[in-house]
Order: sequence, then structure tokens, then C-alpha cells
Amino acid sequence: MKFTILVNEGPYQHQSSDSALQFIRAALEKGHEIFRVFFYHDGVNNGTRLAVPPKDDRLIQNEWSALAEEHGVDLVICIAAAQRRGLMDADEAKRQGLDANNIAPGFRISGLGQLIDGNIEADRTVVFGD
Repeated sequence: MKFTILVNEGPYQHQSSDSALQFIRAALEKGHEIFRVFFYHDGVNNGTRLAVPPKDDRLIQNEWSALAEEHGVDLVICIAAAQRRGLMDADEAKRQGLDANNIAPGFRISGLGQLIDGNIEADRTVVFGD
């Protein structure tokens, strides 16, 4: 089965991000395909490379980046939600006249069309978070 995953919550607000990661790992282990993970609303905060949680907490952004690297999972951050929350890749930062970017490795910024495409391509879309 081919899945698209939608993550709507940030990494430290609820367990949605952790649950999505666990679901994806289990699905991959069982031989399923993850077509795309789309981060929307506060879920875009999963893609920042500037988070510095306390030493006794996990850095979930690194776990997402590792998932993308190890399994080729497409991690897409909604551009409109990202801009509202100050997340920029290098191209968008330049376009906006900003001098820095903060997207973690393995993530990319794109529009809602990527979510629609994921919904069309996948057999199922699974949503994590409100």
C-alpha cells in the first residue's frame, strides 16, 4: 500500500510528530511505500534546523532528516505555513530579501499542490494532528 502522511502539529506540542514517525517506520518495515510526508499548519516546525531542545529530550527534526536520507521519503513543508512561522529555505530567503535560511536537511518547501498530488498518488492519506 502507498501512503501519503499529513502532519499538522509541531514537534513538541503533541505526540503527532512522534506518532507519524512511528507509523512510517512500521509501514516501511512491512514493505509499504511512503509517497510523501506533507507538513502543514504548526507541523512545519518539524522542519527547522535551529531547534535546540534540552539535552535530555530528543531532536525529532534529526529523526525526520534521517528518515529522508535512509528511505528517500519526500518531506514537504507547506510554503504558506512556513512563511508565517519564519521557516525559509535558501531560495525563499533570497526571494524575500532575508540573509538566512533554517530548513533541516531532507526537507523541501513547496505548495499545497504537493498535498493534493500525494492524495491522488497514494492509496491512503493518514493525518496526524488537528
